Amino acid sequence: MTDTRPNSTQTSASATSLLPHALPHCENARIALFAMRRMGAHGLADARASHTMFTAFGQGFRRPLVLIRALMADLAGTSAATIAIAPCCCARMTPAESAMLSVLARVETAPETARYLMADLLGVRRIDGVLASAAAVAAAFADEGRPITL
Repeated sequence: MTDTRPNSTQTSASATSLLPHALPHCENARIALFAMRRMGAHGLADARASHTMFTAFGQGFRRPLVLIRALMADLAGTSAATIAIAPCCCARMTPAESAMLSVLARVETAPETARYLMADLLGVRRIDGVLASAAAVAAAFADEGRPITL
């Protein structure tokens, strides 16, 4: 009888190919990633995402929370394909998650780069509304003293 279970080398190789990016070092990017994962998997009104935003931002949590909800709704409504997200417990990111965090980190400083990343992520040409939502999320985080960097 042959053991058909993958060994640890095969498992780590397949996990790395599915989740090729490490988590960001920036705590603020991790907060945004957690909220996006929770809302993407459990809906825009997810209580754990809301609690995380409240814990991170204190009394100023409403603006970043509402704007990240709007961004997630815009992403879902505009995307031409499925956007892959990993479970919240994963210590690595999908290419789509990495692109989204890159957009949030660069939308103010490198808008053309952010525009190309967003268009590539969504698979559509008209991304102005979604890019504006991303800029609003990035500004909300920065205004509360938690800029998203990579």
